[in-house]
Order: sequence, then C-alpha cells, then structure tokens
Amino acid sequence: MRILVRGKAGAEVEFGNTLLVGENRQGLILDHSIFRESAPADSQLLMESVMRVWSMAGRQIGSVVTDRGFGSAANSKTLANSETFHATCPRKPEVLKEKMQNETFARLERRRGQTEARIAILKNGFLGRPLRAKGFDNREMALAWGVLTHNLWKLAAMRKTKDVAEPVPEAA
Repeated sequence: MRILVRGKAGAEVEFGNTLLVGENRQGLILDHSIFRESAPADSQLLMESVMRVWSMAGRQIGSVVTDRGFGSAANSKTLANSETFHATCPRKPEVLKEKMQNETFARLERRRGQTEARIAILKNGFLGRPLRAKGFDNREMALAWGVLTHNLWKLAAMRKTKDVAEPVPEAA
C-alpha cells in the first residue's frame, strides 16, 4: 500500500495502489495496470497502454479518449502520426472549449465519464470494497481475476441483448 496524495476535495490523501484502466466503447476492459510503487505521470503511461492494446488487437485503434492528466505534446504527435483520433482532454480550458466544437471530440469526451463508472463497478462489484487481498502480488492477482470476471459479465450481457434483439426463427 502506498500513500496517494490526490488533492481532491474530501480525499486529500488516500491509501492504496494506483490503478490504470482502459476500456472500449462497449465497456470491456482492454488494458489494466496496478503499480506497486508510485506510478509515473499519466502522460507517461498513455502510450504504453495504447501500444499494449494495439499489440493485443493486432491493429491500431480508432480513437483514444483521456482526462487532462494524460495530455502531452508527445502523446498528441504519436497519436496523430498513427491516424488514431485523439480526444485527450487539453489542460487549458480555452483549448478545451475550442476542441468541444468538434462533434466527434465532444461525443468522445462525454462518453469518457463512463470509464470513471467502469472503475467504480470494477472496484466495488468485482474486487470488493475494501479489497481483502493482502500484499501487492495478491492485489495484482485479484485485479486480474476481477477484470476477467467483469469482462465475462459484460460479454454475457452483450450476448443477452443480441439474443433479445434478434429472435431465432421457429423451425417449420
């Protein structure tokens, strides 16, 4: 466990490990990392995560959406060169206001809020609150099992929705 200085209202300091979660638009968790020690800055984590997803998918992804912490000139340049639409939230409010005029950027930024909910679902619904695993290795394993269980739950829900939407024709 680490002492995490978050600087958020009502939670200046928290105890735990930093967690990075990346999901697709359907809510499947495509990438996750938990850090034993203090995590690098978010801007340094982004491209490592994107590269892992590209490697797993065997192709580039269409878009990347993040909060302000992940923004950097280097990340923007790399994503632009890869023909990946990047909706990295800019740090400057005036730049954000300008970018929100782009319909795709605005839609992706609105969708980003679902990732915060996904993290809460993972932590509270699949890992337990508080996480009872003692020691970093056990927390890391619990996270992997939690992500697997979460994704199976999402896939089952997607299948169920598809079955309801497309009824099977009756045999003659």
